[in-house]
Amino acid sequence: MIWAIIIGMSIVTIVPRIIPVFLVDKASYPSWINRWLDAIPYAALGALIFPGIMTVIPDQPVIGLIGGVMAIVIAFFEVNVIFAVIGAIVTVYLLTM
Repeated sequence: MIWAIIIGMSIVTIVPRIIPVFLVDKASYPSWINRWLDAIPYAALGALIFPGIMTVIPDQPVIGLIGGVMAIVIAFFEVNVIFAVIGAIVTVYLLTM
């Protein structure tokens, strides 16, 4: 009985995720919609990262913002992402000393 529940729950979870994949793949959209869809991953990433930046040090959100700006500046030079992360960490560390 438990296996039937697990299989049923997995089907209910996966069907709504798979149907759009097939529909979006076959459809063609105007260029402005494609540009909007291309921006979604960056917007989602920003929405996930920004609250963490603001709460690095709860009493001093400016330090987190400076670390985030440093990561953006380093990333602008198109180096490996680990260097942007390390640069932000070092910046926050140095500002809190």
